[in-house]
Amino acid sequence: MTEPEATATPRAIPPIHYPEDLPVAALRGEIAEALSAHQVIIVAGETGSGKTTQLPKICLELGRGREQRIGHTQPRRLAARNVARRIAEELATPLGALVGYQVRFQDSVGPETAVKLMTDGILLAETQNDRYLSAYDTLIIDEAHERSLNIDFLLGYLHRLLPRRPDLKVVITSATIDVDRFSRHFDGAPVVEVPGRSYPVETHYLPPEPGTDRDPLQALAERVREVRDGAWGPRGDMLVFLPGERDIRELAHALRGEAGLDVLPLYARLGQAEQARVFDPRSRRGLRVVLATNVAETSVTVPGIRYVIDPGEARINRYSPRSRIQRLPIEPVSRASADQRKGRCGRVGPGVCLRLYSEEDYLSRPAFTDPEIRRSSLAAVILQMLDLRLGAVERFPFLEPPERKGVREGYRLLEELGAVDARHRLTPLGRKLARLPVDPIAGRMILAASDHGCVPEVLVIASALAVQDPRERPADRQAQADQAHARFRDPRSDFLAFLQLWRYFEEQRQALSQNQLRKLCKQEYLSFLRMREWRDIHRQLSIACRQQGIAVSSRLAEEPDYTGIHRALLPGLLANVAQRHEGREYLGTRNRKLWVFPGSTLHRKPPPWLVAAEVVETSRVFARTAAAIEPDWLLSANPALLKRHHYEPRWQRGSGRVVATERVTLFGLTVSDGVTVHYGPIDPPVARALLIREGLVPGRWRQPPAFLRHNLAEAAALEDLENRIRRRDLLVDEESLFAFYDERLPADITTAAKLARWLKRTPGADAGLRLTRAELAARLPGDDVEAQFPDELSWEGQRYPLAYRFEPGGEADGVSVTVPVALLNRVPRYRFDWLVPGLLREKCEALVRGLPKRIRRNLVPVPDTVAAALGDLAPADRPLPDALAPVLSRLGGCRVEAADFDPGALDDFYRMNVRVVDADGGLLAQGRDLEARVARFRDETAAAVTGPGAPGPAQSGITGWDFGELPARWSEEQAGVTIVAFPALEDRGDSVAIRLFDYLEDAFASHRRGLARLAALQLPRPLRSLRKQLLRANEDQLLFAAAGLEREPLVDDLLAAAVLEACGLGAGDCRDPATFEAAVQRGNGRLVAVANELEQRLRNTLRPLAA
Repeated sequence: MTEPEATATPRAIPPIHYPEDLPVAALRGEIAEALSAHQVIIVAGETGSGKTTQLPKICLELGRGREQRIGHTQPRRLAARNVARRIAEELATPLGALVGYQVRFQDSVGPETAVKLMTDGILLAETQNDRYLSAYDTLIIDEAHERSLNIDFLLGYLHRLLPRRPDLKVVITSATIDVDRFSRHFDGAPVVEVPGRSYPVETHYLPPEPGTDRDPLQALAERVREVRDGAWGPRGDMLVFLPGERDIRELAHALRGEAGLDVLPLYARLGQAEQARVFDPRSRRGLRVVLATNVAETSVTVPGIRYVIDPGEARINRYSPRSRIQRLPIEPVSRASADQRKGRCGRVGPGVCLRLYSEEDYLSRPAFTDPEIRRSSLAAVILQMLDLRLGAVERFPFLEPPERKGVREGYRLLEELGAVDARHRLTPLGRKLARLPVDPIAGRMILAASDHGCVPEVLVIASALAVQDPRERPADRQAQADQAHARFRDPRSDFLAFLQLWRYFEEQRQALSQNQLRKLCKQEYLSFLRMREWRDIHRQLSIACRQQGIAVSSRLAEEPDYTGIHRALLPGLLANVAQRHEGREYLGTRNRKLWVFPGSTLHRKPPPWLVAAEVVETSRVFARTAAAIEPDWLLSANPALLKRHHYEPRWQRGSGRVVATERVTLFGLTVSDGVTVHYGPIDPPVARALLIREGLVPGRWRQPPAFLRHNLAEAAALEDLENRIRRRDLLVDEESLFAFYDERLPADITTAAKLARWLKRTPGADAGLRLTRAELAARLPGDDVEAQFPDELSWEGQRYPLAYRFEPGGEADGVSVTVPVALLNRVPRYRFDWLVPGLLREKCEALVRGLPKRIRRNLVPVPDTVAAALGDLAPADRPLPDALAPVLSRLGGCRVEAADFDPGALDDFYRMNVRVVDADGGLLAQGRDLEARVARFRDETAAAVTGPGAPGPAQSGITGWDFGELPARWSEEQAGVTIVAFPALEDRGDSVAIRLFDYLEDAFASHRRGLARLAALQLPRPLRSLRKQLLRANEDQLLFAAAGLEREPLVDDLLAAAVLEACGLGAGDCRDPATFEAAVQRGNGRLVAVANELEQRLRNTLRPLAA
């Protein structure tokens, strides 16, 4: 609502009266005088002093609120409504006229309103559109001692505003708690202290007895019974403070059935009807025992309380900046809170406070509860401050500046949401977030939903997360409530339960009257007020979305888009992602362990990955309101948050670039691992070095440029020489090659594509990268090396390729000869013993050195003797020892037999390695024993050439004649030999194949059977009918039994013969599609008759066997 700065005419104020029994009434003159003389005053008073209701009237009496308004803030909506109603009653005006109120989604303010009650959040929101708060001449900030975030922000804002609004009066009200801090904040503002209105309260300290292990709840129950029985004085109503709802339920259960007691729970999530019983004395059913959380300290006043039983504990909402957990631990309350609790009794008469802890414990406690700003995430406050252009939070005049780590965490959360940049400036996304009246995390979800096309669904979920869960679970009807709520549950997601509940409520809301709807909610254990608040927030969010240009539909999808919805939720909840670790235990972000909340639908069957709306620590760290997710979704939720670790960088020949394996983590959780990514942009120097070391130096390049082809050819030639002469000292080492390229390539060359572009646009670059033989060679061998180590071996007109490898111990070490399998029977049996000239001398020397000593001593020096012997020898197809022995006998003057040599003792490289290859050069086998190779492939040579997989017309899976004419003879040239084979059809059962046969007879027999099968495949109907009819007579069964035969094989053979005879294919000479088609057509008309005739022939043949 936009506030007017002034009314057209001054408002008329009725006569003002003050209840004389209120302590503040006696000091109204002093308060008025202080307010007239100062811009800011502090009014400090205990609860019950009347300051909340009487201060606005004092301001009216001073003439304030005539043209502008008196703004009066309350920390809670309930208080704002009740205070407005009370002041209106005392001024005898209707609510909404002179006195009105505004809370979220409720506005009872008109032009005549002079006193406006509101929550502090409403006033804070008004600063966005009315930066000078010009609609007000007076502001009363009530209950400032609570130090909520909104209160601290307002006090800082007013600190800056007051010098610019000298006409503005500000009244800060507080309990008598640290009022000097408020005074100092406003430059020594005067403090007016108002005494409280209460009877004496007697305090007893009752700590547990040392060494006892008594249940605290049982101790509480015992104190309640003592009060009931008059042990501490006259009987009276009791207020018992407890840390949480579970403790309240357990104590209520323990007191159930106690005579004379009316046990009433009181906590924030309690249903409205049960809350009303607490404040309605007429509903009394005995001595009232109110079991309350710390909500009863200051937020509400329970009437008629004479006894307070205080265990001294409460659940305090705390936020951990490091772990990002909004915790609710049970902590000892501060002395101020303990005194507030004590003040709850003694209103109607003398009171008694039973503190279940020692006085020393009380005195050792902190004086005050930490302000909310010191135990909360500051992200929302920072975001709003940035949107209001108030500058850095570090320089904002807070009453008590927040801790630096909290500010850092707030900025970090906003960075993670994308709301601020690295310099803490508001981003366009952040400005959109600030405009949405919701927590930044929920706002981020809504903005993400617009990208995933699920805004209606996420609006419902986000608004649900902004209110208290409307599903109620009364302590005495939990099972019934759970059963009623079961229809809304989704097995994979607690978030989708909100959609189911929303859809159900909207259907009922449109079908029922409001009164009927209220009754239905009660029956279904739903809070009608919370459901209405949910709808109000949803409506406001929808309006805000439309103002931001986000399209909003009023209809939910019939089938929720699970993926889209949860991918939209993720950007706001990335810190609440978890992966199942062991059993039901999860590993959350930042290495914290957590469990699914027992009330979650995921508790029974926890998924591998989940995301939660909140992570709260109570007895354990629980993920509440959770859903199953896929880890891949996290990769796109907010890439800026992901940490990418790259390992095993390597050159990838196919892509022409350096790649690495990437591991992606989110706050310590491994989201993805094993993905290959381009490493060039990540670490260019390392990528360039790997391009050279693993790409250029070894020549691992898909399409090598000209210089690299040249360099590789030169290097290969040198490596080949090394293999031939069996040395490894000709080619320079890899470091020398790396240095060569590293010196010449620009620093930005990290991929093959970049190298190609540089070569194209840089004249002379290719020539500068070419290596000469001299640059590649560390040393060069003699000129005759190639003659000593030829590339091929010729024998009887046939050339056999030779290859060399220097690989001691390797299978192909030494010289290898390649023999096509078709030529295996033609190779010379002993010529390979002679190797090549470059190795023949060494082999002969090795043979001589292996001779017995009595012979060898006649042949020294061995090198000279071998050299002389080789002069008389020429390679031939005879064993080398047989040729060498007589020559050595002559030269040594001694008898040398071939048997004296021991070829088996020689190293493997002294024997030729025979490589047997197929027609494509594929290796079939290799080894040093030629005879073994010949024996192995003697029967397989023809099959290797003409069998399946060999070149030719062979194919399989044929069901129709769609392959053209089939030749009767086929041949190919392989290693200079003409290989002849015979193509024919082959029966494969449900299809036929074309196979090459070695022999004509085998081909003919197979072709007839194949023709029969292929023709049968064209005649399925008549054959199916014949198969059912043939050989079915009783006589046939007797004949089969007598002959020891079975029907099915006989029918198969009979049908095959019938097809061949009916189609006229028995000659087996059909080899073209036209002839085959004509035969099939002919057989289609004759098949039944021929089959019946063959059936009768078969019977005639079998009858003699049965006689």
